[in-house]
Amino acid sequence: MKNLFEPGRAAELTWRIERLSADSPRQWGTMTAPQALAHCAVAMEWAVGDTRAPRMLIGRFIGPLARRMAVRNDDPMARNAPTAPDLRIAGQRELATEQARLTSLIERFSTGGPAACTTHPHSFFGRMTPDEWAVLMYKHVDHHLRQFGV
Repeated sequence: MKNLFEPGRAAELTWRIERLSADSPRQWGTMTAPQALAHCAVAMEWAVGDTRAPRMLIGRFIGPLARRMAVRNDDPMARNAPTAPDLRIAGQRELATEQARLTSLIERFSTGGPAACTTHPHSFFGRMTPDEWAVLMYKHVDHHLRQFGV
């Protein structure tokens, strides 16, 4: 499965992030391109353990099942999937700043490998292995880059 512990996948996402422009038209959703990058960066901060979001009550019940479905194959994430409240980005963001922030986090995650991955549970999916985080983070960034056609 595609994941961010594969060096080629991190390079692929970085290349695509660099091709995104502030006025890239979205195919779905409501975020702007800079907001989507900021959104992905917050999720990556969870993955590297810089921040933690509180567990969602609904996630305690269905999170483990949803996690298995989300990370078991290379199927892309569905359009208009619900967003965790802590991942909602409001206000304007500067594209170059968010590009640099996200690519730095991707590099840190991918080169750090499993040892650099958080041991804290995901807010919805619960406890995850480093490999599950690597698959989920790849899919999440890919999802938002596809949202803007890159």
